[in-house]
Amino acid sequence: MAKINNKAFVYMLFVVVLVGIMTTTALDLPITTPICASVIGVKSGDTCFDIAKKFKLSSTLFNFINPNLNCDKLFVGEWICIKGI
Repeated sequence: MAKINNKAFVYMLFVVVLVGIMTTTALDLPITTPICASVIGVKSGDTCFDIAKKFKLSSTLFNFINPNLNCDKLFVGEWICIKGI
């Protein structure tokens, strides 16, 4: 009977340590929320591709600094981030 309780204790201790490691590892991750440093207003005929090209942004960076942008539904006057920090 003591061996069974001993095994249960070891397993429970393992789970507690594992959860502790996972929690502290998750807390060490950097925050990856984009911060916009400069914007422009969309003009008639603008596309996401053209704006990214004009400001020498890769598509990955452009999408990162404009996370909620729907490039299929741009409208005149919509603010587009062109520089992120």
